[in-house]
This record gives sequence, C-alpha cells and structure tokens, in this order.
Amino acid sequence: MVMIKELQSEKEILAAFPVVKQLRTHLDESEYLEFVIEAQEKDRYKMLALFEEDEIVAVIGFKPMVTLYYGRFVWVCDLVTDQKKRSKGYGEKLLTYVHEWAKNHHYEQVALSSGLQRESAHRFYEQKMDYEKVSYVFKVSLKK
Repeated sequence: MVMIKELQSEKEILAAFPVVKQLRTHLDESEYLEFVIEAQEKDRYKMLALFEEDEIVAVIGFKPMVTLYYGRFVWVCDLVTDQKKRSKGYGEKLLTYVHEWAKNHHYEQVALSSGLQRESAHRFYEQKMDYEKVSYVFKVSLKK
C-alpha cells in the first residue's frame, strides 16, 4: 500500500533523511533537521513522504509563495525518490499531490528548479508532468 503523509515531528523529519540525502548530499543530519524546522517555521515549508508499506521511498518539500513574476504559486524545493525505488511513479504521485494541494489552496502555478546535470529529471518534468522551461536560475555564494 502507498500512502502520502506530511512530516512534522523531528522523528518523522529525521526518518526521511536517508532519502533526502541522495539529493542534498552536502547536508549532514543536524544541518538538515535545522533547515527543515527553520523553513517550516519561517517559510511555511511542507515536507511530505510517500510510504511504500512502512518505508519512506520518496520525499517532496514545497512552500507556497507570492511574487510579482508568478503571482500566487507553490515552489517545489526538493523532490527525490530513493535510488532503489525509481521509475515506479512515486515522483509523479508526489508532484500530483502538490498540484492538487496548490489548487485546493488557491495557488495558480507550481514551479521548481532542477540542476543542469539532471537530464533525466528534466525529461520527467517536461514529458511526464507537462512542465515548461521558462528561465535560468542564477546564484552567487556570499561565503568566501
């Protein structure tokens, strides 16, 4: 049986770390927990896990936002399926869940960024989920 559940307690958030670590390899467990809790408190960040039986096999993190460019939209911050469980439709289920959440909460769009090297993810977003490329994301590090 497959189930999607929002992760709220520290214990639930930590249980998702082994899967999230596959996407966010630069984070250790304590940084991860600190960032998730801060994002939940300050940015209305939501983290959901897709369970197969009692095992977390995929995770999505998103936050509702308002900007002049997109208007009212949901930004998908993180989406990862356990590398041993890919190509089973779990990412599609989570992203579809977020689309429904956005519609039900009166958000007009869903957006995300994806690393340039993640070509298979780009195919998934464009071909399976009907996303379109609309911009580049630029960043600068202020830690020197």
